[in-house]
Amino acid sequence: AELRKASKRLSCHKRYKIQKKIREHHRKVRKEAKKRGHKKPKKDPGVPSAAPFKEELLREAEQRKQRLEELKQKQKLNRQKEHEKKRKLEAKKNAAKIKEKAEGKESPGKSKGKTNKLLNKNSKKSFCRELMKVLEASDVVLEVLDARDPMGCRCPQLEQAVTCSGGNKKLLLVLNKIDLVPKDNLEKWLNYLKKEFPTVAFKSATMMKDKTMEQLTKRRARVDFSETSQYFGSKCLLKLLQEYGKTQDKAIQVGVVGFPNVGKSSIINSLKGKRACNVGLARGVTKSMQIVHLDKQTKMLDSPSIIADPSNSALALALRSIIDTEGSDSADVLEGVNAIINHCSKQQVMMHYNIPDFRDPEEFLSLLAQKRGMLKKGGVPDIENMAKLVLCDWTGARIKYYSQPPGFQKPPPYLTEQKIAEMQEGFNLNNLEQENSNTVQALKHPSPASSIVFQSAGMTNGTIEENKVIEEGSEWGNMETSKEEEEEEEEEEEFTESDDDEDDMEEDDDDEDDVKEVNEGFTRVGLFSLIKGTTLSLSFSLDKPADEDDAYDFNTDYV
Repeated sequence: AELRKASKRLSCHKRYKIQKKIREHHRKVRKEAKKRGHKKPKKDPGVPSAAPFKEELLREAEQRKQRLEELKQKQKLNRQKEHEKKRKLEAKKNAAKIKEKAEGKESPGKSKGKTNKLLNKNSKKSFCRELMKVLEASDVVLEVLDARDPMGCRCPQLEQAVTCSGGNKKLLLVLNKIDLVPKDNLEKWLNYLKKEFPTVAFKSATMMKDKTMEQLTKRRARVDFSETSQYFGSKCLLKLLQEYGKTQDKAIQVGVVGFPNVGKSSIINSLKGKRACNVGLARGVTKSMQIVHLDKQTKMLDSPSIIADPSNSALALALRSIIDTEGSDSADVLEGVNAIINHCSKQQVMMHYNIPDFRDPEEFLSLLAQKRGMLKKGGVPDIENMAKLVLCDWTGARIKYYSQPPGFQKPPPYLTEQKIAEMQEGFNLNNLEQENSNTVQALKHPSPASSIVFQSAGMTNGTIEENKVIEEGSEWGNMETSKEEEEEEEEEEEFTESDDDEDDMEEDDDDEDDVKEVNEGFTRVGLFSLIKGTTLSLSFSLDKPADEDDAYDFNTDYV
């Protein structure tokens, strides 16, 4: 038996109910229109028959209409021509690419050189090359360490390269972010590190005022940069470098090196007293060597970050490698957060984030995501984005945590007593110790109760030689190069079409003048019936949404 179609007939009760609803809706729409003061547009009365030169005005208007239509057609043809040109160029390029692939030829040297340059700028090999430039050019090398985990910020390969370079190079340790660790812990670390290298306690300014900042503060009086623009230890470090420069009887170059997010560029900005280098929360902001002149005798060299070796532990890679949190794989970020949480006191993490007990890092992230309202569709916690935020907090200056120095002093094998004496030669260590204690006293430190105890993974191995770098196809680098390649191709297209474009430009200028004339004409005769068509179309467009509102969907409420 064949299935019958469902009947569309309705009961009278349902039909009357629908009609009643429609009437109510129309009444509501009319009422709202009345409130808004929406009135139907008045019809254009046209040119009065008594008006002088009526026929001439109408004739002029007709002529302008015709000219406008001609112009539109002309412009349409020009656009079609341009599209055809572009299609032909694309076809040629595609054909050339296919030929190159078939014959196995390389692309032209010019474009290849440019792409290689761009690729190298964002590659790990480029970072190593620039870092080696800084090390070779420097008389004094400042290794910047994060005071929260100084041992994790030390790179044995870098220290060995400087101490065993053979020249009269000096290595100083700069303990940055000292305002994020308890006072007792900071003093322990200073006593531990000074036995190996001269160590300077430093608190850099995270936000230096420049012209843009001054304008911003003028506009918004409430913006307070007092905490972010304060810096401590700059006088001590400058004095130390200037005194060393006097002993050398020449202008010295000071290289600033270290792992990502330890505050290399911020230290240079603090010494300079203004924003000389770009700084940011993202890792790997500095991509090449930058020279900043402090005075006639001292020149600072900013360097890219040290590349962490892939053989390091998951914790070291999470905190010290150049991870692009937006573009990186979520599995790597989750693994990094997992390692960080496992190396901390669970109770302190719960108290800091104000969350209940959790079994594993994944549950910790889901609880934190729920607390902060980071939810996906359906109320599912967004663990991936939450992990990225947590990782940014730990590498930035938001979380106050500290690690304990090793129980007994065991210098690395490359650091003999003779090398330690060589590194300390030329510096007034007693004066340095006094200045450090003054800096520590001047700062406000967090209490151990409000900080998180952290277990350091020890020194982090780094790659400073270009030939030892294992390149991983960095997506963010390739993205930049592809964009710039596209821009270059567009520029080439513009140059190839220069002759045709000149003619088109002349035509377009003429067209624009004609359009101006026509528009002026229409404004003069706008009150009359010359624009009847346009007024009608306008009234239609205004009434259209009301019609759409009036439409009633029978399937929604009553089926």
